[in-house]
Amino acid sequence: MRGQKTWLWTMTAAVLTAQAPEAWENPVRRQLREGRPVLGLTITTPSPDVAAQAGNLGFDFIWIEMEHSAVTLETARAMILATRGTPTVPFIRVPVNELWTAKRALDIGALGVIFPFTSTPELARRAVEACKYPPLGKRGFGPGLAGLRWPAPGGYQDFADQNAMVVVIIEQKEAVERIEEIAAVPGIDVIFIGTSDLSFSLGLRGRQDDPRHREAVARVVAAARKHKIPLGRPAGNPAQLKEFIEQGFQFFQAPSELSLVAAGARPLLDALGKSSPLKGPRPLY
Repeated sequence: MRGQKTWLWTMTAAVLTAQAPEAWENPVRRQLREGRPVLGLTITTPSPDVAAQAGNLGFDFIWIEMEHSAVTLETARAMILATRGTPTVPFIRVPVNELWTAKRALDIGALGVIFPFTSTPELARRAVEACKYPPLGKRGFGPGLAGLRWPAPGGYQDFADQNAMVVVIIEQKEAVERIEEIAAVPGIDVIFIGTSDLSFSLGLRGRQDDPRHREAVARVVAAARKHKIPLGRPAGNPAQLKEFIEQGFQFFQAPSELSLVAAGARPLLDALGKSSPLKGPRPLY
């Protein structure tokens, strides 16, 4: 009888083990670790419908833009919920590199925070600390909404510490000058080059073909490679994606949904000879 019970327990344990799901890992993090590129749609309009569509189109993540748009926390929350049931991961670019902005983004369910103007190692450490619970960081505990989006079997806090990603944007001359120190900060998942703002910081007013801009980008690339941190940058078309992948970039910000709408509409309009009524000089007010 005892032998039968032992056999039954052994078989039951084997079945349960076989059925247990593998530990879930942020698919953006996993693909970067495997050396594969990831692409995120930039969403600037407060629209859960756009987020849901992006999730079903095949984008690896959505870049919810809260630095340069009118997207509010309430709408960002709805956009994050719209990604449920899709493989697309919600990221938020917060308006400023502060503990409280990251906390609110994470607590509504973002699984990646993009920190602008990370120009010093102190700001890089602040970004990492904002995304980790103590003792790893300084994130406050209150993830009720995040837990609804990510109902991790073992509890949200460990899940978040393992899967919430930290993306720091290098977009200032000062950041390039201290890039070795910034890249040495533990816990950074992606170093993203904000190429447009970097151009302005270098006094180039948006020009990115200047040797000074190329040299600055090369310094960031070298530091990220040295510290084995994935590199990111904007990419506007397939040719750029191919070029930047060859340069070692993996994490790409696609154009905004508004840009893609304009690009998709243009062939239809051109076929009928229709142009924008706003072309040419017009009054400013």
